[in-house]
Amino acid sequence: MKLSPLSVPYRVLERGGSLLVAAAFIVFSGGSMLDGLAGPLTLFALLGVGVLLLVGYEVAYYQRYEYELTADTFDIHSGVFARRDREIPLRRIQNVDISRNVVQRVLGLAAVDFETAGGSETEASLRFVSFEEAKRLQREVPRLKRSTAGEEPEEPEPATELFALSDRELALVGLLSFDFRVPGVLALVLSGSVPVVSSVLPSRGALPVAAFVLLLVVGVFLFSWIAGAVAAIVNYYDFHLVRTGDELQYERGLLQRYDGSIPFDKLQTLTVEDTPLKRAFGYATLLIETAGYAPGQSSGGGRGSEAAVPLAERDRVFELANAIDAFGDPELTRPPKRVRRRYVVRYLLVVGALVAVLFGVDAALAGVTGLGPLPFPWYLPLVFVLVIPPAAHLKWTHRGYWLGEHHVVTRNGVLKRQTKVVPYDRIQTVIDTRTVFQRRWNLATVTVDTAGSLSITGGDAAAVDVDDATAADLRAELDERLREALAERRRTRQSRRARVDALGGPAAGATERDSSDGQESDDSSAGFVWGESLDGGSSDSEQGPESGDEGKGEDDAGVTGGDGDDAEPTPGPDTEGPNRDHT
Repeated sequence: MKLSPLSVPYRVLERGGSLLVAAAFIVFSGGSMLDGLAGPLTLFALLGVGVLLLVGYEVAYYQRYEYELTADTFDIHSGVFARRDREIPLRRIQNVDISRNVVQRVLGLAAVDFETAGGSETEASLRFVSFEEAKRLQREVPRLKRSTAGEEPEEPEPATELFALSDRELALVGLLSFDFRVPGVLALVLSGSVPVVSSVLPSRGALPVAAFVLLLVVGVFLFSWIAGAVAAIVNYYDFHLVRTGDELQYERGLLQRYDGSIPFDKLQTLTVEDTPLKRAFGYATLLIETAGYAPGQSSGGGRGSEAAVPLAERDRVFELANAIDAFGDPELTRPPKRVRRRYVVRYLLVVGALVAVLFGVDAALAGVTGLGPLPFPWYLPLVFVLVIPPAAHLKWTHRGYWLGEHHVVTRNGVLKRQTKVVPYDRIQTVIDTRTVFQRRWNLATVTVDTAGSLSITGGDAAAVDVDDATAADLRAELDERLREALAERRRTRQSRRARVDALGGPAAGATERDSSDGQESDDSSAGFVWGESLDGGSSDSEQGPESGDEGKGEDDAGVTGGDGDDAEPTPGPDTEGPNRDHT
């Protein structure tokens, strides 16, 4: 198969912009080469040669680029000056994402990205094919993967729409969005303009200075709100989420249209996310994280996970989350009540350090000739002491964990609260950490690491500030439930393959391939290796091979079956008892 013939003129126009920029730079720089009649002729000649070389290269690129979708691999043969042959096993492909900008939609073109597990970037890209061909690849890859895995052939299921963003909900997405990156960017830009900013400050009086600072803060807030609203509306315009067979497919975008897939068997974490503003109106967002390089990173999301529901009523979000992967109604166990005192002490130390710094700066400026004291009282941050107790209580209230029959659920955050749902058979590592300050309060944090891309940035599910004894019980319980989940998954696969063999299907008698080049193996073990928790260190509970088909080898030792105890672990020795609430 070849790329679309229209990809040649499109790529020429796309890359030709750099030639126009270079020509414009020469013209406006007023160089000596433009003097006389020979100057413009030379410039046009150089531009002509550049265009001819570019067109020749793109034609050669099109002629020498071929791809083929076989029964078990996706092959690409490319290269103009140096040939490159690539063979990507279908079993490693996690997502097939399609993107189209406005011009591409007019021309009927599409860019196709193939994401694989554990990749830090897109594994392969087709630039560009027809939109019909892109949709065919998106349909065929999952079908061939199922056939390669030895699954029974199934009739294509009609697409079922799970969620569509209405105009009213799209407007709410914009109104409830805030771009937190804008204040940081503005601070960076203005950091080199301190003299300019100081020149417009009122010269006398604390009240005018305070009013100016207040106006500046309000202006930054409004600008960040507008920027976030515009970005959200452009990003989630005409959002649709449908279920087709064993995967989810979404479409979204105004200027850049994205069409992506989220396979159920590669799902790592479901995250229900909200902010104080969303909670006040009863709304939330549902995010889905898949293995390795998540959709959204390549399709413009850049968050490491894809928004399956940008905004909906909170109850509806949990209903949709349960429709994707049923986990029930979590009843969270909060940290011990004494943790609130820890948060109060922490916030008091921060305020005290800030006051001490401002006092030192004020005293230093007062002693310098020509400079007065600070334009505001150095003790002004002490007003935050009034809000510390309720802030500590809110932080404690919004934390908790729950062990369900097949999932572990954690919740953390106030300004951006995240309720994370992780299936037991997707756990890679359980990490037990204790900081210096946690040891003083006999506390620990238990982090559930998965193969998702957010794990790299510390976005894992975590039971934060639980009692020491509870942390040990939680870690052991997660180990046991992971073993049972993987054993059950193996029994299900063996039963399915036995049915295929009995029917004499196309994949009858197929065996698992042991990949020697780092490809994943479908059957994995639970085998945890408990680390010794040293003073001031951390204890990792690591699953040796992959979980969720992400591939680190194959080892069946240590996998146990049987009916596990699904009761929650007994809380640690906290005299105040467990504290529960429904999420």
